[in-house]
Amino acid sequence: MNTGSDEPGEVAVAADKTGTDGPEAGQETEHGLGSRAPDFIKSRRLLHLSWQVGVFVIGLAVVGAGIVMLPLPGPGWVVIFGGMAIWATEFVWAQLVLRWTKRKVTEAAQRALDPKVRRRNITLTVIGLVIIGVLVGIYLWKFGFVMPWKIKDQ
Repeated sequence: MNTGSDEPGEVAVAADKTGTDGPEAGQETEHGLGSRAPDFIKSRRLLHLSWQVGVFVIGLAVVGAGIVMLPLPGPGWVVIFGGMAIWATEFVWAQLVLRWTKRKVTEAAQRALDPKVRRRNITLTVIGLVIIGVLVGIYLWKFGFVMPWKIKDQ
């Protein structure tokens, strides 16, 4: 899976805790992959495992609520990605999925703003509306303003 870098052979590694290669002034810092739990939790194995289980359960509840919201009213996809963000605070696989998703959404937004794509989308929408208008016109010409379930055998 491509994680957003065009560099061949990039390997996902945990953040360097030594601080020797810190960012220079004016550069953005990007968190390395791995757990973002506080150090006192990471230092105790059982506490860290409990922390991970808690994060997983909370993320699972949020993702489950988002899945329920897909057919029901509510921001289903936003909630699902919120659950993924909760998981990404602790799990590398979720961080990689979110990184890939962000890149794909950015690429889709760039393509959607492309003038050629916008013209094509507008053209297809107009053609679809014309076809629907013609079909509604044929229906009204043949049956008048009568609902389909009240049409008698004609």
